[in-house]
Formats: sequence, C-alpha cells, structure tokens
Amino acid sequence: MPDLPLSTVASAFAAAGWDRDEAGRLSRLIELLLDRPAPPDPPCAFPDFSRLRDRLAEAVETEGPEEVETRLLELYAHLHMNEAPYSPDERRRLDAAGGYWNHAGGLSPILKAGSWITGHTVSADLGAGNGLQGLLLQALYPHARADQVEISSGLRDVGEGLRDWLGIPRDRVRWIVDDLLNVSTAGYDFIYLYRPVRPEGPGRDFYARFAREVESQPRPPVIFSVADCLRGVLSDRYEVCYGDGHLTCFRPRLPGSDPGGRARTLESPE
Repeated sequence: MPDLPLSTVASAFAAAGWDRDEAGRLSRLIELLLDRPAPPDPPCAFPDFSRLRDRLAEAVETEGPEEVETRLLELYAHLHMNEAPYSPDERRRLDAAGGYWNHAGGLSPILKAGSWITGHTVSADLGAGNGLQGLLLQALYPHARADQVEISSGLRDVGEGLRDWLGIPRDRVRWIVDDLLNVSTAGYDFIYLYRPVRPEGPGRDFYARFAREVESQPRPPVIFSVADCLRGVLSDRYEVCYGDGHLTCFRPRLPGSDPGGRARTLESPE
C-alpha cells in the first residue's frame, strides 16, 4: 500500500470533476486491489498482476488522477481476462446464440452501482465471464447474493478463485453455469449485462423474454446495460436515469411521472 491516504486520492478525483461519491468508491476500489497479493489460483492466469499493481501504487504516490485512472484500468483489464478460456463446445454455443466473448464493462458501472445496491439486494451479472464485475460489486457493496450467469465452467473455476482472493463469503456468490438463453432473469433487484447476445435471431427472443420477466415483477429491478439493446424493448415501466453512450442505466418509472413512451430518457448527468 502507498503511504498516501486513499482519502487524498478521493479528494484529488473530486477536485478533477468526478462525482464525490464515485470518487470515494474509486479510492475504496484502489485500496481493495492494492491490499491484495497476486491471485493464487489458478496458476499463471494473472502473470502481470504484481507488476500492474505496483505501477498503480506508484501512480497513487506520484501522479495525478488521470494517470492513476489509467493504471487502475490496466490492472482491472488484466483481472478481467479478455483471453477467456472457452472450450470448443462453449465457443460453438456462444456463436450459435450470437454471444460475445467476455468483454470488460469498465469501471463506470462498478462506481455508479453503489447508489442502487443495498444489503438486501440480489444482483445478477448476465454473461459474467470470470465474474470480476459482480465480485467487485459484492466486495465494495456487500449484499445478499450475487448471481453469476456464465456458460464456461472454466471461467467459473477462475471466478471462484477470485471470490476467495477478494475475501467474499461463498454463500454471497452463486454461479449458474448454463447458456443464458436457458436461464430466467426474474427475481433480481439489480441486473448488469454487457450485450451478452446479439439482438437478432435467438438473441431477439432473449431480450423480449428479459423484458417480460423484469416487467412482470411487483418491483422491477434496476438494470445497468453496457452497449445497450434494451431501450427499444423495455416498456414505459422503465426510464433511463443515466446514459453516456457506453453505459445505460434503467430504473422503474417513478409513480406519477409521465411515461413519455418506451424507456423514457431523463436528463443524463454530465
């Protein structure tokens, strides 16, 4: 850990124009990662972790917010594992469904989710890869359970190693190893997805079913959608509470507000 207090890092990001709450969450994420040794399991999955962690620690001590963010993103991307170990059969099933191979969603969803997750939340990551995104949400904002839906059993195994490495209790994370097209998306309070399937063929049916399932709940979930395919599918039960071209955040429409058409868009924060 660097000698510089992480509260100083949060203040520096806030001074650079970041939302103050998100700057605080960013400093907690940095502290979480700098406190960890290299992930022990499986071997050789994260060969550059120590080097990238040390570069982040050095940036925290000597550089400004822009360089710190760059070094954090490098470490995050390494942990996310863009080279995902899908088996040939898993790759065939992904291709048949129009699925994508483990893209990193970035820091923005992690930092913004803190406004929506409480201790009672049951969350889901649809197409979780090695589960890093959902695991970081659970580590930063402990909640009832984080479900990780992922077709690859190999990535599940890596994710279980990351769960243990982050110190998250086993009963706070549930893995559902299956094709996303077979899995119900009902029963959640918070859902994260990064366009897990293309919106055509089987994927079109998936998004239509997704909309039916979430909107049939008495209390529909908050949805964080990266590379969004939902805006034209969700009804006026939802409104967009944030959108920046990469991340679109949907919340159930507030009682008494004007529906204004499908998934009405509110003024997005700068």
